[in-house]
Amino acid sequence: MPVTLYDRATIEEILPHRPPFLFVDRVVQFTSGQRIVSELDLKGDEPHFTGHFPGRPMMPGVLVSEAMAQSAGLLLALSARTGHPLTPETPRFMVLAAVNIKFLRPAVPGECLSLHASFERTIGPLSHLVVSAYTGRHEIATGTVVLAARKEDA
Repeated sequence: MPVTLYDRATIEEILPHRPPFLFVDRVVQFTSGQRIVSELDLKGDEPHFTGHFPGRPMMPGVLVSEAMAQSAGLLLALSARTGHPLTPETPRFMVLAAVNIKFLRPAVPGECLSLHASFERTIGPLSHLVVSAYTGRHEIATGTVVLAARKEDA
């Protein structure tokens, strides 16, 4: 089992999301300005599993996309905390677009969702990141997200 580099408490300091819309439990790999691997334990008692779908529960694709975007946001924010030059000074980000997300297999309760994000390029306040999700050795989803840095609310 990978070592936890950042736990839920640290993640909640960074991301504004809270359960049931926080989709990262821990960070297990991090290279500032390059890549991150985080994880989410898929528990059967989560509300989306009861309705999607009864008798054959699976994590909705939109929530898998959100989990990948949250992992990408953590990469940017943690990179900013370490002073990486490619990240904006303000570590607050919004998802601008999820591009070409492809779903390859369902994620089901009892699995651990491994969320990968890596920098593709940064143009001004926009960061393009390649994202993917796995359960074990199976790729669940892959694609690109664009995150926009935003200034703190006045």
